[in-house]
Amino acid sequence: MIGAVLGTNVIVSAVLTRGGAEAHTLDLAAAGKIQIYVTLPILNEYEEVIGRSKFSRIRPKVIPDALTLIRRIATLVNPKDLLAVSPDESDNRFLECADTADADYLVTGNRRHCPDHWKRTAVIGARELVELLIDAERAGKADR
Repeated sequence: MIGAVLGTNVIVSAVLTRGGAEAHTLDLAAAGKIQIYVTLPILNEYEEVIGRSKFSRIRPKVIPDALTLIRRIATLVNPKDLLAVSPDESDNRFLECADTADADYLVTGNRRHCPDHWKRTAVIGARELVELLIDAERAGKADR
């Protein structure tokens, strides 16, 4: 199964825009098609950012439901090493998670602060991940 770390902007977009690639990414995780990984600092960042007043237009129950879903389906990892690779300090937490989980992908909407790859983890956008999974599904059906 594909393993991924989802950036905060992916989670926020998934909650704000139900029809977008970010929402599809979270739906794929909920359906067990991909495994997502988190750390406690990442969960805290998700909660802090999505709770900001600028996102108050989100229906009040949607935010806790989304966070509960993520806690239920994600695998919690505990990085041993702190990284200082990204100029955005909080992005380093996502690279640490990806490294510890040996994730296939770090999915983010803000790639400018991350390298294209971190060890074996490719840094991609949500649309790219969804397209990869669609292509893999089509290839699997063609093989039958």
